[in-house]
Amino acid sequence: MNHAIRMATPADLPLIAQFIRDLAEYERLAHEVRFDEAALGERLFGQSAGGRPYAEVLIGEVDGAAQGFALFFHNFSTFEGKPGIYLEDLFVRPEARGAGLGKAFLQRLAQLAVERDCARLEWWVLDWNEPAIRFYKALGAKPMDEWTTFRVDGDALAALAGEV
Repeated sequence: MNHAIRMATPADLPLIAQFIRDLAEYERLAHEVRFDEAALGERLFGQSAGGRPYAEVLIGEVDGAAQGFALFFHNFSTFEGKPGIYLEDLFVRPEARGAGLGKAFLQRLAQLAVERDCARLEWWVLDWNEPAIRFYKALGAKPMDEWTTFRVDGDALAALAGEV
């Protein structure tokens, strides 16, 4: 099987939206998907008023057919004084798993991190996703067990912002 990784274009928006839904289904979180596709496109490709893309997307193809995506954006390490790449989502369709696409995505992201003088590449994985955890560890990734993730969203976010 031949696989290729390419940068997404605005024409890929319906495909990206479907990959997000497929990922949410796999992660048992389909009930949390509520994006508006047009707004997603504006934010991914900088088509909004400010013209700033908030994230980038890679599309993975196997034998010429799109079989997965990786959505990422830059973060920043104050300790390193350098940017990093945060991988928000990585998904490969079940029928394409085992073809090397997941590793190809991570290799391309590592290349981008090096090209962009980033200090690191990082991501989260659900605790129950043992196949992914084994895969990531085999690539040399380390779990950051000493950190606890916090989130504020919805009504709590509005309240913290003083909007309620």
